[in-house]
Amino acid sequence: MADPRGKRPVIAVIDDDANLRRTVAALLSESGFEAVPLADGAAFHARGPEPGVDLALIDLRLANENGLDLAIALRRRHGLPIVMLTGRGDEADRIEGLETGADDYMMKPFNPRELIARIRAVLRRAGHPGMDAPNRDAERLIAFGGLRLDRDRRDLVDADGSEIALTNAEYRLLEYLVLNPGRVIPRPELMAELGADLSHYGDRTIDVLILRLRRKIEPVPSKPVHLQTRRGQGYFFVIGSAR
Repeated sequence: MADPRGKRPVIAVIDDDANLRRTVAALLSESGFEAVPLADGAAFHARGPEPGVDLALIDLRLANENGLDLAIALRRRHGLPIVMLTGRGDEADRIEGLETGADDYMMKPFNPRELIARIRAVLRRAGHPGMDAPNRDAERLIAFGGLRLDRDRRDLVDADGSEIALTNAEYRLLEYLVLNPGRVIPRPELMAELGADLSHYGDRTIDVLILRLRRKIEPVPSKPVHLQTRRGQGYFFVIGSAR
């Protein structure tokens, strides 16, 4: 990890597209980060055993290597938070990323402001100094079952104020559900909300996210109180009942 004392967070941008590296590096610099543009894993490893990086932003499909394998290696070796960039690949890529635990995913083309918000959220969850958000605004909190979703900080906390870690996809899905309680939400509607291209992404993407969310918000995940299934119709969110 980079030395956090008074320094801007250092973000490695690992992508074989030189134009994208330059664009993202400029965006990061304008947003208070220090960017380190790198073409591949070899360039990252060349920085040595102490790479001085706080987070790695990695393209899933690098020219000569698997970006997900690189992400797993960097996490194991350096303990780095990871944000993956992916094009509209097939469903298997997305599910593999969800199941192997990348901190977050962004699909190209991405909204610059959203990319910065996600990087800040991942760094905050990783405990990086200086990433604390302003005090919570009660009007922007949505409470259910002893939990509170903060739409400004994009996080979920329990009754003690401890954060329950969510990936961005989990957060976006949960936010949409809590904003639409008491009605059946069809699976295609959820996938459209997440930005999934229905011609490329299948039902299992939502299944993985629903399973992971239930493990985090339900007292007994196999008997959900809040995130309920309506067989053959979709999902139904209930606000209320203690955790």
